[in-house]
Amino acid sequence: MLKKLQFKDTPPAVISISLVTAICLIGDSMLYIALPIFWREVGLDSLWQVGILLSINRFIRLPFNPIIGWVYQRISLKMGLIIAVILGTITTFGYGMITGFVGWLILRGMWGIAWSFFRIGGLAAVIASTTDKNRGKTMGIYNGLYRLGSLFGMLIGGILTPFIGLKYVALLLGVCTLFAFFYLFHTVTTIQDSKGNIKNSPAPSLPNVHFPKGTFSIIISGFFVSLLFQGILTSTLSPLIDDLFNEPIRFAGIFFTVTALSGLIQAVRWIWEPFVAGWVGALSDGLKGRLPLFIYSFIFSAVVIGILPFSMSIYIWIFVSLLVMLSATSLTTLSDAVASDVAKQTNAVSFLTYYTISQDIGAAIGPFFSYFLITIPFGFSYLYFGSAFILLILASYWIRVQKVQVRDNDN
Repeated sequence: MLKKLQFKDTPPAVISISLVTAICLIGDSMLYIALPIFWREVGLDSLWQVGILLSINRFIRLPFNPIIGWVYQRISLKMGLIIAVILGTITTFGYGMITGFVGWLILRGMWGIAWSFFRIGGLAAVIASTTDKNRGKTMGIYNGLYRLGSLFGMLIGGILTPFIGLKYVALLLGVCTLFAFFYLFHTVTTIQDSKGNIKNSPAPSLPNVHFPKGTFSIIISGFFVSLLFQGILTSTLSPLIDDLFNEPIRFAGIFFTVTALSGLIQAVRWIWEPFVAGWVGALSDGLKGRLPLFIYSFIFSAVVIGILPFSMSIYIWIFVSLLVMLSATSLTTLSDAVASDVAKQTNAVSFLTYYTISQDIGAAIGPFFSYFLITIPFGFSYLYFGSAFILLILASYWIRVQKVQVRDNDN
């Protein structure tokens, strides 16, 4: 099993792109821990503005994703990443220098464009350099490595912000993003497919693309997985902890602030992500395929996320929250792997553009909707019970798909 998790068989370009993305992701991830608590420090007037700022970077990607997909068909992958790193560096420094809602709207919009370049380029690199035998594993490693940026961002945001302030943390992380330039220029050159061919041929324009049957179902699943885990869970974990427990929170004899505990819980996921995601992806590459594991992950996620808003011992609650993070790792990895299977059969950049748009819509709606809902009585319960219900519906749908596939194979 450990041999399956070794990175030596992973295409070097995928590893390089993952790490460049991780470095630039640190500043964005810090905000999901620190901004819901320290929003006054950056000149915001109300908590609803936090929800908009944590969503606007996803909304801005909706009109830009098709444009960036078109751009990637005409420029090199490295050039697209250079643009992304420049925008990411500017925005991270801006978090520490600009005050006020309007200025932050501009910064978050710029980061949204940067992330589109990172995401479409990264997924295209995975698809171009893998086969059916290693695509799930490579996708898991790609997701796991770039999310190391979330690990460091949430840890730094949760631990340092209460002591030195959000602005100084942002400036510190802005300096870190400068290292992405040096790493990018020394590692990323060209992308080869599984046969060693350089992937430079232009792709058809978006309006002429026809996708295989079942594509819409995968796009819808990607939308909801992104809505629930990237949108709702990531942006509301800090206020949920604040609602359930008194501050400071005592755990194992140590007192934690809300931001520190939230950052540590989510950081645990990013620590195991390169290994667990790679293992889940490798498991889905096996003879049974991805669908059974996909269904089990939906059911497991529904159970644990529905328990999260209940009052319970801090020890039990943290255990449940870690199970939620484990389910998030599994579902996001499998969703991307299933999508990559479809992309391999068609125009990869074009399909990934649409798939990424669906994910961005979900991730954008999550914080925007959550921060209005949690202001009403029992808002957290409605939010998390509703999430569990959606996951069960998705599980039911894919069970039907699996039955149809089994019946067709028997015939």
